[in-house]
Amino acid sequence: MKALIFPGQGSQFPGMGKDLYQQSEKARALFEKANEILGFPITQIMFEGSEDQLRQTNVTQPAIFIHSVVQAMAADGALSGDMVAGHSLGEFSALVVNHCLTFEDGLRLVARRANAMQKACEMQPSTMAAVLGLDDDTVEKICAQVDDVVVPANYNCPGQLVISGTIDGVNKACELLKQAGAKRAIILNVAGAFHSPLMEPARQELAEAIEQTPFQTPIWPVYQNINALPSSDPEIIRKNLIDQLTGAVRWTQTIQNMIQDGATEFIEVGPGKVLQGLVKKINNAVQADSFV
Repeated sequence: MKALIFPGQGSQFPGMGKDLYQQSEKARALFEKANEILGFPITQIMFEGSEDQLRQTNVTQPAIFIHSVVQAMAADGALSGDMVAGHSLGEFSALVVNHCLTFEDGLRLVARRANAMQKACEMQPSTMAAVLGLDDDTVEKICAQVDDVVVPANYNCPGQLVISGTIDGVNKACELLKQAGAKRAIILNVAGAFHSPLMEPARQELAEAIEQTPFQTPIWPVYQNINALPSSDPEIIRKNLIDQLTGAVRWTQTIQNMIQDGATEFIEVGPGKVLQGLVKKINNAVQADSFV
């Protein structure tokens, strides 16, 4: 069985999507539609912009979503699977390719999400850190010991977990994690504490938009970040998508569950190769490639 997986923030690169634009008339029409929906020429930043320009949250999230979805939609039926999942932002791409959301609605939600997250970051200075070389239980217990807000945010693969919270909370946790034997605990260059309780203002804003957006029954089960479980029920999908902003991305558990349910091949759709690398670290017996 084949699983389609869609990347999140961090997979962007200068020039992303330019080859798609040049090669496919269908892709060009979707890129132009994206510019129209967003109200600014995001394609210009994607194709010609610098790394710094692409790193701005209001650009990064729509850019990765557009690249992933356009690549899939321009394939004209050549892309198929049995199940889907997306890492954080990538869950929106997965839902569009899976016919649960339209391209237009998906992009509007992603833009709303990016702006809401940026506002939440500005309300409270916060950060994230990558923790390498410790098991999940140890990281969870140490985060729980810290007085300030700090929580596990991304379970990326065994021995690689990202924590998220206030600057003091993350710094304190990093010191304790190093004392507990972490190989590294590295503060990340991010705008704020994604997938933590500090994103509650963004969750509330996005919830309003998601509740007003029509969701259809997807063609394949979608394994969602918040619980790593498959769903085909539009109302469950909607609720899980809202909860995702303040909850952890359970990527390790998602891939393990997909494999347990029969996935033997993972196809990463969109920019970069981050997810296929994580899949191999979770289980190197399965196949993981890019969609080309």
